[in-house]
Amino acid sequence: MNIKLISKQDFQLFWPTFQEVIQAEETYAFEPTMGLNPAYELWCEKPQETYVIKNEENVVGSYYIKSNSTGPSSHICNCGYMVAPESRGKGIARKLCEHSQERAVKLGYKAMQFNAVVSTNLIAVNLWKKLGFEIVGTVPNSYRHKKLGFVDTFVMYKWLEA
Repeated sequence: MNIKLISKQDFQLFWPTFQEVIQAEETYAFEPTMGLNPAYELWCEKPQETYVIKNEENVVGSYYIKSNSTGPSSHICNCGYMVAPESRGKGIARKLCEHSQERAVKLGYKAMQFNAVVSTNLIAVNLWKKLGFEIVGTVPNSYRHKKLGFVDTFVMYKWLEA
């Protein structure tokens, strides 16, 4: 599998996955009716870098990396990950997260923080824990899950320097 910087054409291939994820309203606090251009700006232009993972010609996942904040907290980055439904359970998210941690260190970040991991997204929560992230906070009833109603989100954090 090849992880590379995203192109506009890659995002167009990734768009059905992005759309499906935000419309499910189970993991991301993005407007579910967001169109292609605003999604491209949000996922590809605002972050510092955005990557895709491809299997032959198919985009099976993507992530972005950006500063979590500015000034005295600019040493902490934030990432978002999405994996195509048909590619879940195949180690794609793990590969993306490991790659993002390598990129973070190369970009000069000292830590990575996920600001709002939906508590019911147990696959992601457990994977992030396996990869060394800790739950450092819980925000009660902060996500309106499409099927479950109000659920908590977790702030997850990992110091990247050895």
